[in-house]
Amino acid sequence: MRAALLFDLDGTLTETDHLHFEAMRETLGEHGVAVDWPLYESQMLGGANADLAAQFLPHLAPAEGLAVMHDKEARFRARVSSLTRAAGLTELLAFAADARLPCAVVSNAPRANAMLMLEALGLASRFDPIVLGDELPRGKPDPLPYLTALATLGADARGALAFEDSRSGIRAAVAAGVTTIGVGASTPAADMLACGAALVARDFTDPDLWRLVRKTAVTMEDTAS
Repeated sequence: MRAALLFDLDGTLTETDHLHFEAMRETLGEHGVAVDWPLYESQMLGGANADLAAQFLPHLAPAEGLAVMHDKEARFRARVSSLTRAAGLTELLAFAADARLPCAVVSNAPRANAMLMLEALGLASRFDPIVLGDELPRGKPDPLPYLTALATLGADARGALAFEDSRSGIRAAVAAGVTTIGVGASTPAADMLACGAALVARDFTDPDLWRLVRKTAVTMEDTAS
């Protein structure tokens, strides 16, 4: 089977959740929706914009609600100045390159957001494909973005690893049949595990995370031989 590493972007490759929270609180506040961190973390983090508009702006027509969310994304982009790669990410990507493990980004972010962040991280050409739920009929928590990435790579879910920081992302990857590692601290570890994560790691330096990555690389080597 062909193996692959599949990465969420926001909150996984880099810490951006606080910027999204600020943009969401400001934008929805102008429409009478109060957003605090517990609400954002439990019900908004990692969600698709169309779904969020339907849930929190039901009084607006779908196109109007989506326009509000597009405004939120523009406010997020305006807050991005410089970004830092998650600890251990550079080493993990180098290992993947040496092991010839294909790497994809699977995100609900609009393309303008995704490319801005990847450019800021110096990773704009590192991932192929870049699969965005915003450009598919259904985003996370539906498994379609992960299934699309697997199909594009010709990879087998049984030999793939996904890295996610949100409930919706973990649910999407698990539903696609991919072993999923919860990364970061935005979502409580217990909630990540309850959503189906096989492991929770603070960042990409975690020894148990590396154990699973090396196992995936061995799967790749066995297939090649």
